[in-house]
Amino acid sequence: MRRQYDFSKAKRGPVVPVPKGKTRVTIRLDNDVLEWFREQVHQAGGGNYQTLINQALRRYIEQSKEPLEATLRRVLREELRKAV
Repeated sequence: MRRQYDFSKAKRGPVVPVPKGKTRVTIRLDNDVLEWFREQVHQAGGGNYQTLINQALRRYIEQSKEPLEATLRRVLREELRKAV
């Protein structure tokens, strides 16, 4: 190894570029929540728990836009199927 390296032309930033439409964030999650997502990925045979968290958040957003009447109808249908 050299004693001194020349970093005058070095560029600062991530080694892997972030895909368009994605933003790197740092959040704090409860350990049990994070462990649940990791376990889901493990049970599925692999994947990325961050992708799974993103899908869960997207699903929540989509369902929160659903009108109350539609939500009630969907839940009732699901419960009636279980009862039969």
